Amino acid sequence: MPSNAPAPENAPSPAKRGKPLGRVLLVEDDPVLAMTLEDAFLRAGTKEVVICPTMAATKLELEKDERTDAIVLDVHLGDRNDGWAIAELVTMLGARPPRIAFSTGSPEAIPPEVAELGPVFEKPYDPDLLVSELAAGQKKGLFARLLG
Repeated sequence: MPSNAPAPENAPSPAKRGKPLGRVLLVEDDPVLAMTLEDAFLRAGTKEVVICPTMAATKLELEKDERTDAIVLDVHLGDRNDGWAIAELVTMLGARPPRIAFSTGSPEAIPPEVAELGPVFEKPYDPDLLVSELAAGQKKGLFARLLG
């Protein structure tokens, strides 16, 4: 469900760090949280936000030949309890894989080696902080430590 709706003009703009993202996948089965995140991304200048409420919907989006700049992954989806597994797959998507952030009420459910792939936001959290972190492009994990 891509959304290109403009943000309301009176909406507060989140702190912008880094350049705006082009395309973002929100893998989230809670419609209220998904819409809240979508709004935060659009206010930050993201060009396209695609909400994927299931693993199946996510698979279809990832099969498209479109560059994805960032993915927000809910760990417990309605159809799977291992939403974090998508992170392992997207790291193999070309030379510049999408930035990853995890959104969860159970951070302990993410294997430590997978949690290294991106920041973990424990619900409830401020959506603007998540957007800001992904827009900043801060890398975590092994390659960030090696490449400095």
